[in-house]
Formats: sequence, structure tokens, C-alpha cells
Amino acid sequence: MTGKSKNEQRIGLLNGFAAYGMWGLVPLFWPLLKPAGSIEILAHRMVWSLAFVGVALVVMRRWAWAGELLRQPRRLGLITVAAAVITVNWGVYIWSVNSGHVVEASLGYFINPLVTIALGVIVLKERLRPVQWAAVGIGFAAVVVLTVGYGQPPWISLTLAFSFATYGFVKKKVGLGGIESLAAETAIQFLPALAYLLWLGSRGDSTFATEGPGHGALLAATGVVTALPLVCFGAAAIRVPLSTLGLLQYLAPVFQFLLGILYFHEEMPAERWAGFALVWAALCLLTADAWRAARRVGRERDRERERDGEPAVATIAAAPSTSASASTCAPASASVES
Repeated sequence: MTGKSKNEQRIGLLNGFAAYGMWGLVPLFWPLLKPAGSIEILAHRMVWSLAFVGVALVVMRRWAWAGELLRQPRRLGLITVAAAVITVNWGVYIWSVNSGHVVEASLGYFINPLVTIALGVIVLKERLRPVQWAAVGIGFAAVVVLTVGYGQPPWISLTLAFSFATYGFVKKKVGLGGIESLAAETAIQFLPALAYLLWLGSRGDSTFATEGPGHGALLAATGVVTALPLVCFGAAAIRVPLSTLGLLQYLAPVFQFLLGILYFHEEMPAERWAGFALVWAALCLLTADAWRAARRVGRERDRERERDGEPAVATIAAAPSTSASASTCAPASASVES
């Protein structure tokens, strides 16, 4: 590996840590926006995210995709579905954090890879390896344990996991870049969100202009909080292998889980620990299986290069394009998580 490629990979890793670090620490931000309610915060996030990415696209002069998208009704329909699903995801996440359910919200992103695999089997009719089936089975057992412990299904975790997995599935079909996709989705969200904020203001219930300039600035910063990790992720995605990004994605729920316990002091009874332990065991199986698959692909490519008279490359390729790789490569859809 040349010095230039090593430096590029180092930059990619730093950006990856920055992206997932910001997504992992975002539970610290949403409580700062009180006394604004969750729906008001969500509406501001939609409006200001479009403003932020719009400026970014103008600076980068990346508008050609918009004209093409407008001429493709099917892709526009998929973007609309993605916007609706991520609206649910954002709204539930903001509410859960500001209502004292950070740990349960983190569980949603832990089990997201397992839900992605399940969608691959159900929707795409993909075939799983035995280890993957074992991981899905352990994940299902974890949900049962947590349901017994809570006295009801962990609906926050399941809503976040299924909405985010569906969002990732739709985004793969659309095939837009992270910033472009966020711009298209927030463009669809913009008018309903703005109408809600204007309606809220007409009733005198808006906190944007009544809680001081600092509060208004924080609400406007929701656009930066949404888009800045996406920019860092984009810089990482083009510089490091997908298998590496697949491992980095676990940083976000780990940080959220630790914040829930250590900072927000949420309770962790024995049954909740048991459920989380099962989820972590399933993820360990899934990650190890994907890593082995990636190494196998890397060795096969090296052998092909040697047969062609080229030197072998001492890197690990991304996992094959199966449901396992879809889960470990979830960053493709994690561009606007939390």
C-alpha cells in the first residue's frame, strides 16, 4: 500500500469515527431543545436539514441529479416512501430520547442488522448461511426475553429497527448518494413540516421565537446535526472498505447505550441485560461470519490476480453482496440515522 493510499485510509477512518461518534452522541443534543415538543423538533429538523444540504449542494454544484430524478416517477415514489419511513424513525427516536428511553432506542440500532437480514429473506428471497440463521434465531429470542421483561414488546426498539431497515432497503433501490438522497427526502418533508410550524406559531405554541435566541439557534442547528455526520460518512465511504464501515456502525448504538446507563441513569434490570446479551451474541456471530466471508473473497481475488500475473493485494475485501453484507454495510442507509 502506497503512502498516499495509507493516508487516504487514515482520513477515511477518522471521518468514519467522526460520523458514528456524532450519531452515537446525538442523545445529548435532543434534550437541549426542550421545552419544544418532539413533533416541533422533528419539523425543525426537516426544514433546517433541507436548508443545510441545499447550501452544500450549491457550493459543490451538484444539481444534475435533481432534473433526472424529476423525470423518473418510480424513483420519486420510492423517495417519498423513504421520506415517510425516516420521518417515523426520526420522530420516534427524538421522542424516546426526550422521554427517558435512550437504552431502548439504542437496542433498535443494535437489532437493525438482524431485521435487515430478515427483510432480505422475506422480500428478496435471499438464502442464509447457517450462522446467519442462528444469529436471527438468537435475535428473536432476545425480543421474547425483552417482551417478558417489559410486560409488552419493546415497541420503541422494534419501530426504530424496522423503520430504519425499510429505509435502507428503499434507498438501495433509489441509488442516490447520501447528500442527494437527504436533499430529496427533506424536500418532500419540507412543506408539511413548514406548514406545521406556521400552524404552531399561529396558535402561540411555537417555542422558536419565544424561548430566546439561543433556543432558536439550537432548533436551527438540527439541520447541521443531521447533515454533518452524513458529510463525514461520505468521506469515509470512499476511502475505507465496506467491511470496516460495517464494524464502525456499531459505535453509534454502543455510545447511545452507554449514555443511557451512565449519563441518563436509566434502569437496567436483569431481564434487560439478558435481552441485550442475546442481541450482542447474535451480532458477534453475524460479524464473525461476514468477516470470514470477506477474507474468503479477498483470498479469491488475490488468487485471480496471481493467475493474471498481478501482485496480490494485502487487504480484506467487502463481504459478498448477500443479506449478511447488507447488514454489515448498513452505513449505506445509516446516513441520516438518529
